[in-house]
Amino acid sequence: MPLETGTMKISHNWLKQYFTSDLTLSTQQIDDILTQTGLEVEGVEKLETIPGGLEGVVIGKVVDCEPHPNADKLKITKVNIGEEELSQIVCGAPNVDKGQTVVVATVGCTLHPVSGEAFKIKKSKIRGEVSLGMICAEDELGLGESHDGIIVLDKDIEPGTPAREVFDLGEDVCFEIGLTPNRTDAMGHIGVARDLKAAVNVADGKQTLATQAPDTVAALPTENPYPISISDAEGCPLYAGIALNNIQIGPSPEWMQNQLKTIGIQPKNNVVDITNYILHEFGHPLHAFDADKIGGGEIQVKTFPAGTKFTTLDGVERELNEEDLMIADNEKPMCLAGVLGGEFSGVSDSTTRVVIESAYFNPVRIRKSAKRHAINSDASFRFERGTDPGNVVPALKRAVYLLEKYASAKAESGANIVGQTSFPPQTIAYRWKRGNQLMGLDLSKDKCIQILKELEFTILDSTNDDLIHIEVPNYRVDVTREVDITEEILRTIGFNNIPIPEKLNASLSHNPPFSEELVKNKVSDMLVANGFNEAMCNSLTKSTFGNLKFNSINANSTIKLSNPLSSELDVMRQSLVPGLLDSIKRNLNFQQEKVHLFEFGNIFNRYGEEVVEESKLCVVQCGVAEKELWNTSQQNVGFYSLWKSISGLLGLLGLDSQTVQKDVSDDVFSEGCDIVIRKKKVGSIGLVHKALRKELGIKQDVFAADLNWSLLLEFAKTVKTEFKPLPKFPGSRRDLSLLLDKNVAFGDLRATFKKADNKILKEISLFDVYEGDKLPDNKKSYALSFYFQDPDKTLTDKVIEKTMAKIKHLAENQFSAELR
Repeated sequence: MPLETGTMKISHNWLKQYFTSDLTLSTQQIDDILTQTGLEVEGVEKLETIPGGLEGVVIGKVVDCEPHPNADKLKITKVNIGEEELSQIVCGAPNVDKGQTVVVATVGCTLHPVSGEAFKIKKSKIRGEVSLGMICAEDELGLGESHDGIIVLDKDIEPGTPAREVFDLGEDVCFEIGLTPNRTDAMGHIGVARDLKAAVNVADGKQTLATQAPDTVAALPTENPYPISISDAEGCPLYAGIALNNIQIGPSPEWMQNQLKTIGIQPKNNVVDITNYILHEFGHPLHAFDADKIGGGEIQVKTFPAGTKFTTLDGVERELNEEDLMIADNEKPMCLAGVLGGEFSGVSDSTTRVVIESAYFNPVRIRKSAKRHAINSDASFRFERGTDPGNVVPALKRAVYLLEKYASAKAESGANIVGQTSFPPQTIAYRWKRGNQLMGLDLSKDKCIQILKELEFTILDSTNDDLIHIEVPNYRVDVTREVDITEEILRTIGFNNIPIPEKLNASLSHNPPFSEELVKNKVSDMLVANGFNEAMCNSLTKSTFGNLKFNSINANSTIKLSNPLSSELDVMRQSLVPGLLDSIKRNLNFQQEKVHLFEFGNIFNRYGEEVVEESKLCVVQCGVAEKELWNTSQQNVGFYSLWKSISGLLGLLGLDSQTVQKDVSDDVFSEGCDIVIRKKKVGSIGLVHKALRKELGIKQDVFAADLNWSLLLEFAKTVKTEFKPLPKFPGSRRDLSLLLDKNVAFGDLRATFKKADNKILKEISLFDVYEGDKLPDNKKSYALSFYFQDPDKTLTDKVIEKTMAKIKHLAENQFSAELR
């Protein structure tokens, strides 16, 4: 059983044996019923001991048998296979004779012999005589090893009878159930049979289950009980054990081996197979100890000091935690309780005495131990989800019976049942009318009671018109609330059987209009979360900035005040950058190492007689990127530290990775690039010009991003949020190193290379730039990475290399690049 996916495998033949009457449901019907009741069947596999199931093989009657005229060892037979005309078959078996009832492979069927390849029966001529089939021996049908002659059957079998009806082929069907963590009651065949019976009977069926597992002893011996002590009752409320001797290790019975194989378990020996069988029958794990390896002849349930060494069955030496619950003897730990046995205490081929353990462990303790030691076992899978304490004794009884029958075991001691003797069941007051409202059904009170009784819930009192007082069986550890009872009723009826009403009511969620203020607040919150502080600078500034002759701060377009209060505040600002630089200077003067600021504000320009006011967002960084800590070195801010924040800002607006970068056009920046979206410039980012910093007396580098907030809002209004599923197929990366002219921008490279294959080429990144004396003049080296991914299939190297060839061609032809 693949534990990591939470699946259970259930055998059809195994399931049927718990019903007192024949279970006539088809495989498809069982599939549908279990899925509707919440035990979703994820797969159905038909298993046959004989491949092909003897399809096309029938019983025949040899009506005539004569020597072959052209071969001494062959005979020509006339065989009645239930058709109007007799079939002539050439046979070479020494024992074929007139009047025999035989097994015939008809023309067109495929046989799977014990040895050799499968072969198809064809109409043929053998030494000049037509042969319409084959009279078969055991090994030719896969039924046995014998090839001494053909199979001869009893004479009273009707000719034409399918051979599969005559031979026990051991056919079975395996249902693979996707088990949710709450359904601990369905971790065995009995629990699944219980659900199946309830669903069938609620739909007016008449199925009943056996009151206990078949072949179970009525009572366990109690005289001279095996010594057991529990010192950690919180971890193990109940523990039962019994010693058996005269054990004869050998193979388990064929029927048990077949059922274990059906659910994917390879048989080992009778003792191990019996414990595995009961595990998948009750959903309750057992453990078998070699009694001769138990020091002092006593079992103790306790914990050990932290750091104690213990080697588990998988050969791994582990250090125990003080909370790990252990099964031990007087000398040593023997088993990590409920998780995995020890290396030296298990059953071997030489075992003659065993102690069988059946217990109920605290699920939380078992789960912590299993996770602590990274162990996934059949036992931990069940114990950590909660087993039924009521199964402790029945599972032990079943084990004693099967070991006595199939391993010649005899009771050496009495059974010792130690710990909590009773586990009070959960009681729930159920409002059945409220349940109907939740389900959208109109069930009567009697129908609700019938369903609950079919699920083996006990009705304590139903005299109240609205309330039903219910006692929940201990194996339903997940049913603790009134709404859980509603779910039980609903799933037993079948989720697919809920009628669809003629009228459907739906609530429409309110979609508020686009709010510029809300978007502004979200962007502010994001920048603050990234370590920026919001600044509010004066919209008046000094006119001397215009003398620096930057194209965005120009004296020719300045709006001057008629009555300025001072020469420092005599014009309206044309950019947010100078005001933020002034704030940076003030912070630096106060010994602040890290100055990260942003401002929303308006700028003002005069173009002829027209006055233009624009909304801007400016983000600046100066000093260190992060303050120095014990585990990190101090680094100054750079272009890419600011670009990371701006990229996140654009992503928040839905304008992220498709942003195009080009050389900067605003000469306020000495180095940098423009940010272009949808072929429109939305801002510039880069290193603030030294002349502007000098004007304000700032010696450190300042990086800034000057964004057109009005244009960003205009784009953000048109962004539509669409759901896209996560890719199901893996991606692949390729790297490329290019020697380029210095004037080639990465943005141009990226825009061009995207044309190579816009479907699978998801991302282009620049991860290394080199300019040095080892390169030719006016040259630089770019190292680029290309990430490929197809949403529909796994990419092959051939497809990726084809796109890479296009990219290399574009690089050489459009940028005169050389591969390095």
